[in-house]
Amino acid sequence: MTWRGAGHITACLDALSAQTRPHRTLVVDNASADGTAALLAAHPSRPEVLRLPRNTGYAGALAVAAGKVGTPFTAWLNDDAEPAPDWLATLEDTLEKAPLAAAATSRLVRPDGTTQSAGVRLTADGHGADVPEPAGEVFGFCGGAALLRTDALKSVHGVPAGFFCYYEDTDTAWRLRLAGWDVVAAPDARVRHAHGVSSELGSPLFHRWNERNRLLMLLRCAPRGVAVNQLLRFAVLTAVLPLRPGRPAAANFRFGLRCRVLAEVALRLPATLRARRKITRRAALGRGAVWEAWAGL
Repeated sequence: MTWRGAGHITACLDALSAQTRPHRTLVVDNASADGTAALLAAHPSRPEVLRLPRNTGYAGALAVAAGKVGTPFTAWLNDDAEPAPDWLATLEDTLEKAPLAAAATSRLVRPDGTTQSAGVRLTADGHGADVPEPAGEVFGFCGGAALLRTDALKSVHGVPAGFFCYYEDTDTAWRLRLAGWDVVAAPDARVRHAHGVSSELGSPLFHRWNERNRLLMLLRCAPRGVAVNQLLRFAVLTAVLPLRPGRPAAANFRFGLRCRVLAEVALRLPATLRARRKITRRAALGRGAVWEAWAGL
């Protein structure tokens, strides 16, 4: 998936061309207007390109791509990521050895060689947080570079396109776990990741999407008490922020931004509750069982 990827899409395609395992490359272009389309057309690997009329975000692009994939596995990859030549082979082999796993997460490393993510854990207050070093078990996968069983993804109704960006991966992993699937780590599947190229980390837009989608994910997937508690905590903290001198300067502590998050959650609440009921009907495990097994680890 790409949006204004002219500065890095060629390196990503070069790395995909060097993969040791046969594959099909589908690039969803989110209406880029920076020359990305020309670079895609000129690349010697000749990727299949699906150009959208507007920017639907990473989640929206993934949802569109899901309808075009008929292979047993579906790989997700950011356009600012450069996988090692054996990346895809390692992920495929990992899932072949784990028949109960629906997804395998890569090891994403920053340009300086340090690990950005070796999977995703679920915090005690319902955040999805990167696992900084390879672990024996992970709750979820980082959507920047992962491999999923296509049928498993479709069985849980794919990706939440309305999230636009952020938490679509943790929400998907949570629904897979509720459906009885596992998620495994493949630390030898290494990917160099620039991270935050499309959206500036820490920016107001980043925090708006991040905070909103976490709450929507909890309303969709978490036990009722957890979801309501976290929504109320967010609302109460927002209400008292103007009364707190010396509050943190981070964008997610801005009163206006948090009010917008709450408004967007309220607007999406009816559809979110309908999705929650559908998730419940497909679940093989109770929400409480998944929460108790993974939250806070």
